[in-house]
Amino acid sequence: MLSVATIKAGESYGFFTDTSICIGCKACEVACKEWNQLQGNGPAFLADSYDNTGQLDAQNWRHVKFIEHVPDQPATTGDGTAWLLMSDVCKHCKQASCMEVCPTGAIIRTEFNTVFIQQDVCNGCRNCIAACPYGVIGMNQQTGTAHKCTLCYDRLQGGLEPACAKACPTQSIKFGPLAELQQAADVRLAALQSQGVTQAQLYGRDDKVYGGLNAFFLLMDKPETYGLPSPADAKLPSRNDLGGYVGAAVTAVLAVVAGLVALRRRVTG
Repeated sequence: MLSVATIKAGESYGFFTDTSICIGCKACEVACKEWNQLQGNGPAFLADSYDNTGQLDAQNWRHVKFIEHVPDQPATTGDGTAWLLMSDVCKHCKQASCMEVCPTGAIIRTEFNTVFIQQDVCNGCRNCIAACPYGVIGMNQQTGTAHKCTLCYDRLQGGLEPACAKACPTQSIKFGPLAELQQAADVRLAALQSQGVTQAQLYGRDDKVYGGLNAFFLLMDKPETYGLPSPADAKLPSRNDLGGYVGAAVTAVLAVVAGLVALRRRVTG
């Protein structure tokens, strides 16, 4: 287990969720709701899973997915049929589209390099909900503001690890400095692949997915199986890159020049 004795401002923190050892107990969901005083979910028949949260939203900041799957390469012995379990959460993207589209500056990057929504600044415009590629953010109907995982910002400020990681009985959810988590993930992946689990892969560990995720995963199948965009698709539009801005600016200038030339020819002709 990574040491979290000293949580320092100015350092990047996050989650490494190892889905290969998630047992689907939902302790993370319960701990998250208890600490953040989120509304509980009543009994509901969703018809497709052992699940009563359904998805991430304003009241569900952790969601354990149950995916019944017959993989190409069996993750278990037997006929290959297996439950894939994943405790999903806000990814705290390095290239956070929600933060880019927020008109009031309510969404900020904290001193721990996590993405946080300031409730007293949010105007409820829902831009962030539309922009999030993971469907993480939801609208709180009571407050009229956007809500999502804060990576227990208040606990970090007090030197405590997030409630979900604290409650996880198998250490499937690991919290710590991002560099340490990435190193631990590399070791875990190498161990699994040396045992023949060649389909195991890391998602969001590097900058191929929205510049890198502060909450990244070890998956036992391709990302699409878990409802995640593939690395090939997990990129912001070019307008979010410096090159995109420069290209757009050059195009606009050329268009203006062409228009002026055409106008001059028309006047002088």
